[in-house]
Amino acid sequence: MAHRLIVEADGGSRGNPGPAGYGAVVLDPATGEALAETAEYIGVATNNVAEYQGLIAGLRAAKALDPEATVVVRMDSKLVVEQMSGRWQIKHPGMRPLAAEARAVFPPSRVTYEWIPREQNKHADRLANEAMDAGKAGRRWSADRSSAALGSAAEPLAPLDEDGAEPTAVPADLGSPTTFVLLRHGETALTPQKRFSGSGGADPELSAAGHRQAAA
Repeated sequence: MAHRLIVEADGGSRGNPGPAGYGAVVLDPATGEALAETAEYIGVATNNVAEYQGLIAGLRAAKALDPEATVVVRMDSKLVVEQMSGRWQIKHPGMRPLAAEARAVFPPSRVTYEWIPREQNKHADRLANEAMDAGKAGRRWSADRSSAALGSAAEPLAPLDEDGAEPTAVPADLGSPTTFVLLRHGETALTPQKRFSGSGGADPELSAAGHRQAAA
């Protein structure tokens, strides 16, 4: 039966962009025991860069423990979870190399991603803040100075299926969809003049062209 590990990762920036750092912890899925921790101050960066760096560091820490493990990554960044799950496109050119670096740590088939609320990601969040505090003080983060909760319990994972396959991953809860309805009126005499209509100003009737547009 494949060995499974939980990686919880986070990253933050005090300014976005600003002084940034990440934190990650590898947990035993059965007991919630912290098996490894990592954190680092990365200089000036954005929140998203720090989150991706935390993901990469967490995956590498898991691989150092067991290169053959299957991994469940839990993060409170919906952006990273959805992009790494393949449900959202990675449009920002600065994020693509980081995502590729994360995918290269383990075969993608052995890593699944779950979104968790920030309250459930306190261990990694604390590590990231410790790294930023260390950077501000001009030193590197070290585990022996960490006050992150080593005994933070992880929610147990479901057992493997009888055939040894991983259970189907549950997509992140993105909430109820929001529908936007965009409306615009047809041309008025002010339109060719690039002037606004209404909102306390003039409220002219549609021009002949505007009536044709509305009819169409």
